[in-house]
Amino acid sequence: MNNAWNKIIYRIGSPIYDFFFNSGIFLKARKEIFQSIPFQPHQKILFIGVGTGADLELIPYSNLDITAIDYSPAMLSKAKKKFNGSPIKFLEMDAQHLSFENEAFDYVVASLVLSVVPDDHKTFQEMFRVLKPEGKIIIFDKFAPKDKKMSLPQKMIRPVISVLGTDIGRSFEVLLPEDQRNIRVEQDTSVMLNGMYRKIVVGKTC
Repeated sequence: MNNAWNKIIYRIGSPIYDFFFNSGIFLKARKEIFQSIPFQPHQKILFIGVGTGADLELIPYSNLDITAIDYSPAMLSKAKKKFNGSPIKFLEMDAQHLSFENEAFDYVVASLVLSVVPDDHKTFQEMFRVLKPEGKIIIFDKFAPKDKKMSLPQKMIRPVISVLGTDIGRSFEVLLPEDQRNIRVEQDTSVMLNGMYRKIVVGKTC
């Protein structure tokens, strides 16, 4: 996967994205995750890979200081149209190279992002860099099961799935630095498909 190919994939997929990923079990999972986050008025929130804005529909966005980025102009355009007139700041930006100062946000939200960016390690590092000391990273994504090897069918289909712009074999655990003194995983729960999709909350140890 690379950024140029992802732009093509999401330009093709943007008209039907909500049909698949903002309905059914995905919508149920999003509601469970985002409606339970204790956002406070005027907090600074960064949405990484906001897509069509599916997550934004589930939170009190008018009372928050939200910046929403995406690398796909087509996806970002759909999100902008949905929230025309809102105070949300929409920016075309690469999640691997965030143009924000250190410790700028109270929450960093990455929904179905770490499995599609070319470099998930760099993206996670950038998310952690821009997070305030008392802030939280909220991740909703699919990851390989903990301490389990991929099955042969999964290994065989993984390259095919990758062509579609996503990776079914990435591990969240390998994103964590060996020295975890500055990082704390506060929650790691299954939300869909027997643990394939997880909600993970990460904070900083001050």
